[in-house]
Amino acid sequence: MLRAVRSRIVGVERSRAQPVSDILAFGRLRLDARTFSLTLDGQPTGLGPRGVRVLHTLAARANEYVSKEHLLEAAWPGVIVEEANLSVQISSIRKVLAQAGATVRIETLARRGYRFVGAVSSDDAPAAPHNLPQALTSFIGREREVDEIERLFEHARLLTLIGAGGAGKTRLALRVAIDLLGTRPDGVWLTELAALADADRVAQTVAISLGVAEHPGKSATDALTEHLAQRRLVLILDNAEHLRAACAALVHALLRRCSGVAVLATSREPLGVAGEVVYRVPPMPVPDAKRDPTLAEIAQVESVRLFVERARLHLPAFEMTAENAAAIASICRRLDGIPLSLELAAARVRSMTVEEIDGRLDQRFRLLTGGARTALPRQQTLRSLIDWSVGLLGEAERVLLLRSSVFAGGWTLESAERVCAGAPIADATAVDETLAALVDKSLVVAESRGRATRFNLLETVRQYARAALDESGEAPRWRFRHLEHCLEVVEAAEPHLTGSEQQTWFDRLEAEHDNVRAALAWSLSPGGDLESGLRLAAAFWRVWLVRGFVSEARDWFSKLLAASPARTRGRATALLRSGTFAQHQGEYPAAQAMFEESLAISRQRDEHRAVGAALNNLGTLAYLQGDYRRARELYDESLVVRRELADLPGIAACLNNLGNLAFLRGDYAAARALHEESLATERRLGNRWGIATSLQSLGMTLAEQGDIAGAGAALEESLAMHRELGSRQGIGYTLTSLGNLACDQGDYATAQPLYEESLAVHRELGDRECVAAALHNLGVIAAEQGRYAAARSLDEEALAIRSAIDDRRGIAWSLEALAYAAWTVDGKATLAARLWGVAARLRDEVGYALPPRDRARCDRRIAAARAALADDEAFERAWHEGLATPLTEAVELALRWRTA
Repeated sequence: MLRAVRSRIVGVERSRAQPVSDILAFGRLRLDARTFSLTLDGQPTGLGPRGVRVLHTLAARANEYVSKEHLLEAAWPGVIVEEANLSVQISSIRKVLAQAGATVRIETLARRGYRFVGAVSSDDAPAAPHNLPQALTSFIGREREVDEIERLFEHARLLTLIGAGGAGKTRLALRVAIDLLGTRPDGVWLTELAALADADRVAQTVAISLGVAEHPGKSATDALTEHLAQRRLVLILDNAEHLRAACAALVHALLRRCSGVAVLATSREPLGVAGEVVYRVPPMPVPDAKRDPTLAEIAQVESVRLFVERARLHLPAFEMTAENAAAIASICRRLDGIPLSLELAAARVRSMTVEEIDGRLDQRFRLLTGGARTALPRQQTLRSLIDWSVGLLGEAERVLLLRSSVFAGGWTLESAERVCAGAPIADATAVDETLAALVDKSLVVAESRGRATRFNLLETVRQYARAALDESGEAPRWRFRHLEHCLEVVEAAEPHLTGSEQQTWFDRLEAEHDNVRAALAWSLSPGGDLESGLRLAAAFWRVWLVRGFVSEARDWFSKLLAASPARTRGRATALLRSGTFAQHQGEYPAAQAMFEESLAISRQRDEHRAVGAALNNLGTLAYLQGDYRRARELYDESLVVRRELADLPGIAACLNNLGNLAFLRGDYAAARALHEESLATERRLGNRWGIATSLQSLGMTLAEQGDIAGAGAALEESLAMHRELGSRQGIGYTLTSLGNLACDQGDYATAQPLYEESLAVHRELGDRECVAAALHNLGVIAAEQGRYAAARSLDEEALAIRSAIDDRRGIAWSLEALAYAAWTVDGKATLAARLWGVAARLRDEVGYALPPRDRARCDRRIAAARAALADDEAFERAWHEGLATPLTEAVELALRWRTA
């Protein structure tokens, strides 16, 4: 008997107002209603989501009878099903309980309902971590497929869902992912590949989705496999078909080297990796055309349920009736049960009856049969549907659909107006109206983000439109318009990136990151505009820097500079920006070459502002390598140029840099004056990033002058601004300064986590100089706490990095730390004296004076080692040997001192 016609069952029902926990435990079993999972000792039991819903409903009302009506509504909300379905789920639950040896049971009350008998406890522990999106529409049917896929996945480490575009692979994978959350302690992680065009970025994209940091000198694949080696999680690769080879290579590496990782992929064809289990996603069942089903029977068919529900999204009053049921059944059959096809057709109910839709399908949409076929039939079916959908469009709608395929990652109405207007779309108003029509017809998706609406194409539709645009011969024109618009948007935003609303502008530009990538790729293609590409990358550089896309920025600049050898203004600016990213990766020789070429081009072209910027960057490079005299000369020269131009942002930067040099000389009064002038200029400009940077420098100086409270306030304000801006590099710098402040006060419990967070941030950014500094700082704490072996290990790693990037100031710090370790760990006082001698000579060469507290600590350590040796002559001899020891030899000695 159908639930729709069942009389009301009178049971022992009581309404309950109190909330019920989503997570219940009984014995060794744990039920999580949020992820529809039931686990035994942490392992999945195989009970499907319907069974979990039934069990949760019963267990939540333990020791009470629950009516069949209530259970059916809980497990199949709003769906007409037979009571036999409930009996099947009760049987499955009882089998699981028996296999688990549970002390609970399910009791039957004849013709009325069921009762859960036994003790139940709540467990509101958080669900496993994940990045799965919240579904915006309901998931219809597919119970059989979900169960089959989950059973296969219990024994497979790579399961690929294949099928035609629009078959519902992604939705099915995400539905299964919810169940899988309860099976892996490290969660389920989705990587969406649809918008990615560059196969070389597959591993990097997966790493970003997992939060895996970049590591200089190490491939993204190696970083991923190291990160995942000891983790148990599921990785979902969605829409892998256009990147099949790259995905296969990555998956092969992950499966071979990470035993706890399993992969669920969606693709139009198998990845071709050994051990891969392939599951072909079938179309949804359609009404049987060989007999005349009843209205109730048609209503239960999955494809019909999907069509009706999606139609209601467009026309809330839509209902299936005895009059239109046959037409709906025909539509579902003719569209072969393909979910995307059904959704596109359902969108037409706003302007057509279902009988008219069915009639159009009869005229314009037929399965392609006979002859050679290179594509799967369902792919041809979907293309035919899109052909039909596009054929129903007016000329302006069809043209706008094709032109909008040049966007990547979505677009705004303003962008559509700027890029896509042009005959037969008369003006911006026409773009607006036409775009609204495409949204109504479900060919374009509109999504509200804050106060703005962002548009996008379903991926299959975008690929269709892109191919059609290419075939029209019009693609170069509209891709050039897209590049022009991206350049216009980014260059217009660039001044705001140093103003009072810079966070808003950073967010706006980061939302356009995929469009910038697409535009840069087009600029590099045959017939593309390289000069515009150079300008675009040079204008976008600050977003890459602040938001931490250092490696990607280097890659784009390398490609653009290699393709554009002409000594243009664009090349000079691009060299300046590219050198900045090389510098942050510790590749100082490459940065030096780029800055010098940029300076030469700018001087040749008489571009004074660019000359000032190049001089400043060269000064910073000299500063990082410990050549402070040269750094000051370059900063001074840059400041002169910038003052002549009244370049306030440039002046503020130079003042801050000169203040840092004064700090290193130990001239704290001069440093404070320079930092305060820089800060005042940045505040006048409203440049929050610049304000935060100047505050960080000022805080360090105030600390050395004994103003601990003032230093703490400045640094806390700096950190808050950097966090607000999402400036990861600035966050890392300021965390280090706050750690130094705490460490100098002997508050190691506060300093330690600050240094550790700083280390994590700089490792993510690949900033080797700052990574080494953080390691050294952690080594200082370890040494002060008597953990000498740990301190030695940290400083050895720091010295190796500093030596590789020729950070001579940092090398001196590490040599002093390792000298102390040589004495405290192995009692090698003469070796310690030699290393201290090298460090002293190096500090004199670079002109760096240790801050008083650091100087006092170093002096105490040297005095203790000298006293322990009890031989001043031997100590002095070793010290003077250090003064004459070449730097490379000293580094090698420090790194192998345990065998020296």
